[in-house]
Amino acid sequence: MDQKILTWLACGLCLVTGLAAVGLRPKILLNWCFFIGMVLLAAERLLEQKAFDTIVVGDDISQVGGWLVGTMWINSLMPVFWLTFSLMYARGNASEFLHRWKWLLLVATVFPTALMLGAMGPLLVFLVDGKSQVIQFSAAGKIWLLLLLMVTLGILTNFEKTFRASVGMTRWRIKYMFLGMAMIFGVKIYTLSQYLLFSAYDPSLSMLATLGVILGCCLIVIGHFRSGLGTVDLYPSRAVLQGSLTIILAGVYFLIVGVLAQVVAMMGGIKSFSAQALVVLLALVGLTILLLSDRLRLSLQRFVSRHFQRAERDYRKIWTEFTQCTSSVLDVNRLGVNAAEVICENFHLLGVTIFRVATDNSMLDCLSSTEKKFLQVQVDFDVEWMSEVRGLVRPFNLESQSQPWAEVLRKVCPTKFAHGGDRLVIPLVASEQLVGLIVLADRVNGAAYSHEEIDLLGCIGNQLAAAFLTSSLTEKVLQAKELEAFQTISTFFVHDLKNAANSLNLTLQNLPIYFDDPEFRVDAVKTVGRTVERINQMITKLSSLRHELQLRRVPTRLDVLCEKLLDQIDAETKNTTLIERDLQPVAEISLDPEAMHSVLTNLVVNARESMTSAGVTRVATRMENGKLLLTVTDEGGGMSPEFIKNQLFRPFHSTKTKGLGIGLFQCKKIVEAHQGNISVASTVGLGTCFTILFPATTDLTQDMSP
Repeated sequence: MDQKILTWLACGLCLVTGLAAVGLRPKILLNWCFFIGMVLLAAERLLEQKAFDTIVVGDDISQVGGWLVGTMWINSLMPVFWLTFSLMYARGNASEFLHRWKWLLLVATVFPTALMLGAMGPLLVFLVDGKSQVIQFSAAGKIWLLLLLMVTLGILTNFEKTFRASVGMTRWRIKYMFLGMAMIFGVKIYTLSQYLLFSAYDPSLSMLATLGVILGCCLIVIGHFRSGLGTVDLYPSRAVLQGSLTIILAGVYFLIVGVLAQVVAMMGGIKSFSAQALVVLLALVGLTILLLSDRLRLSLQRFVSRHFQRAERDYRKIWTEFTQCTSSVLDVNRLGVNAAEVICENFHLLGVTIFRVATDNSMLDCLSSTEKKFLQVQVDFDVEWMSEVRGLVRPFNLESQSQPWAEVLRKVCPTKFAHGGDRLVIPLVASEQLVGLIVLADRVNGAAYSHEEIDLLGCIGNQLAAAFLTSSLTEKVLQAKELEAFQTISTFFVHDLKNAANSLNLTLQNLPIYFDDPEFRVDAVKTVGRTVERINQMITKLSSLRHELQLRRVPTRLDVLCEKLLDQIDAETKNTTLIERDLQPVAEISLDPEAMHSVLTNLVVNARESMTSAGVTRVATRMENGKLLLTVTDEGGGMSPEFIKNQLFRPFHSTKTKGLGIGLFQCKKIVEAHQGNISVASTVGLGTCFTILFPATTDLTQDMSP
């Protein structure tokens, strides 16, 4: 067929597809970019056909150059529209891509135009050698070709990214649009690379470019009828390359073409027929060897399947289901059961057994199995075997392993069906340690595992291994928390017992001295009775320590409560320690008398024990600025600022040799539970003053827990 007819056909197809796009959706930027791109593509074909006709007629080479300059201007304007279209087509997140590629769009607009305007000199060089006329690209022209080549690669990469983000019906709808664009811009990449490689304009490539446009437009028309333009919303990754097949194929193509061109040049140039024949022969032999390579065919099959074929299963659904079944589960047995169910249902397996490495690393605990008899079974497994299995990070075929541990796994996980296929083992490795194994057996129809399935099973194994490790660490943390809670509870209880024992000890110390005093005997009996009552109360509290601190508030006068406590202490000590009282009347507020009794006892006892020599302890209550204050002051050794800042009010820290460091921690909790505040002022060598402050407006009927 005549080339002119083909050119006019190409132009007609370009205009028809472009007009159809803006006719259906005239207010969409995507469609206008497509329309302008198609118009420029048609204009390029017309101008290049004019240049070809001029060469055929044999006119002056300058006339050919004029048509070529027009073609180059169109090629300089075209990339920005097609690049914008490729960033927007069928993408729900097109705005993100436009923002991300804004600088490349600017480069694609400004740089080719600047080069055409002569920013680096003329792009074409016209040579006349006798009867032959050659149009070559200058250094600036080569830069222009390289820039156009890079932008065209970017356009094709964007279309590929959109296509790879599609699955199922969506892929069916946009497939022909992708193939049409791949045809047009694939041919353009080839022609630009030929111009760049030989630094000269080759008119014979015009026919190839025209055929590429015709075939591409036909495919686009089919794609347009299937989906229209931009009616599919895909969300491809924003990664620039992401294993792009376009980049890989283009890189391999340029490498091979460049190497072959250098070989031809070394062997006498392109005019040497023998050199060309040798290169072609070597290329054919090399291609034959590659095509006969089983390893290459398998690798290519895997690559195409992984990146372009529709997945046999919805792996996102499987992964979501597996994550939901394991993410919020901490019990390892439940983890094993859930994981086995997901794997069994989604991979059509009859036998799934999950083992976990025991704590002593000498055996495997069976957590779950479709064979009920394997539940709770322990399998002896040497540490050396575990090291060998840990080295096999990816899922592996158990039948191909001949080590002793493989025979052990085959015995405990036997197959039930002769045509169930080979058994597969998934090592569960986390933090560089083997935490378990998954053994898969008896697959329906004995179907072989695809590489996608093996990859997904490997990911599931990694996730389950991390879940096992998290469960183990959580179990240890819970045990540590339980031990810490037990120690804290025990310390509280022992501290209160210590205070009760001190009361009894003081009574016993004074018993030989004041035994003949009837009043003392009466007070001693009362003291013993109160102490026994306190011990019984502590025992009652101990049974409910698992619960939060509960306050039983009643209307209470803090000055009266202090008066009763100090009278009790005086009776127990027979005034051996001087306690001054400044108990001014205060407002009645809602307090737990028993809890506040414990607070006052702790503060007074601590104040008394802090004084090694004669000294005075002062207890005072007063109203100040509408607030109720209680102060306990001593003339003891005091505390350092560092101790007050870092250790005071913290459990298990004390300045006393025999102190447990729990009293003030308990006091602070009780005061804060009453919505109060406790503070301290202390000077080393002079003494300490504790101040408790309560709001006087506390609701008398309020009963709050901390």
